[in-house]
Amino acid sequence: MSDIQLRVLPSLTEIPAAQWDLCAAGGATHPEPFVSHAFLLALEESGCVGRRAGWLPQHLVMDDAQGQAAAVVPAYLKTHSRGEYVFDQGWADAYEQAGGAYYPKLQVAVPFSPVTGRRLKGLEATVHQEALAAGLVQLARQRAASSVHVTFATQQEWDHLGQMGFLQRVDQQFHWLNAGYATYEEFLEALASRKRKTLRRERREALANGIEIEWLTGAAITEAAWDAFFAFYMDTGERKWGRPYLNRAFFSLLGERMADQVLLVMAKREGRYIAGALNMIGAETLYGRYWGAIEEHPFLHFEVCYHQAVDYAIAHKLKVVEAGAQGEH
Repeated sequence: MSDIQLRVLPSLTEIPAAQWDLCAAGGATHPEPFVSHAFLLALEESGCVGRRAGWLPQHLVMDDAQGQAAAVVPAYLKTHSRGEYVFDQGWADAYEQAGGAYYPKLQVAVPFSPVTGRRLKGLEATVHQEALAAGLVQLARQRAASSVHVTFATQQEWDHLGQMGFLQRVDQQFHWLNAGYATYEEFLEALASRKRKTLRRERREALANGIEIEWLTGAAITEAAWDAFFAFYMDTGERKWGRPYLNRAFFSLLGERMADQVLLVMAKREGRYIAGALNMIGAETLYGRYWGAIEEHPFLHFEVCYHQAVDYAIAHKLKVVEAGAQGEH
């Protein structure tokens, strides 16, 4: 391993998008949207991450003997625990009561998105993982960080990091798996009668007040659509978290650079949008992310965020719907 070199990027502008994405794809044709150069750079250029936001980019890059990037790790030096969907404030309090300084910490993650995926990403799936993990520990020491956190990693990475001495944590998410259904109705027919009736009733009631649903992707996502969605996002953020993490500029950059990987599910009533959900389209997975509404209607949240996502996944032969950090329904 002596022929490899590790370097730290304070900005993704310091590596060509093609190099980052080749590593992030890990042998696939394209990386998943959340670890792509375009997505992470949009967070950076919009100011959603950065020193003022408490998410200082410290991306780790491993170069091979020819000086070409062979592996990358999206990492941030953090001065708080917000936007992680992992609640470690209890650890922080205990650490500081014991006389330590919990912040800064080194966080390997996709900011503001609890999406599962490989975090130690290279041209080959498992090659160099040990060196990357050791590099993260060394980087944490150099930056006087209390600890290294790797969140929403794959099972294989979780196992490997545990063998290296990382403390392991288990949480729960709910993912929908497509069993090769041709239509949403075929999916319903696979359910028990009681569940089938419940879902049909929910969908019927959600659209009972003249509500129509639109799927917007690619060039169909206009700045006006982003304006409407951002109003929904801000309303949810202010009520649920007290502080929305993403700004309007980020969504424009997302539409400009990744529109074909974005699905907006928008609900319209009497000619205006009243609710919407943002999804990202991966190679095999539809990732549900943000939701909001300016009108309250029974079951509309479930229709826009879940039923429509499953419907879209079936229609486009996606294998998984990953709705994020949500509870049971």
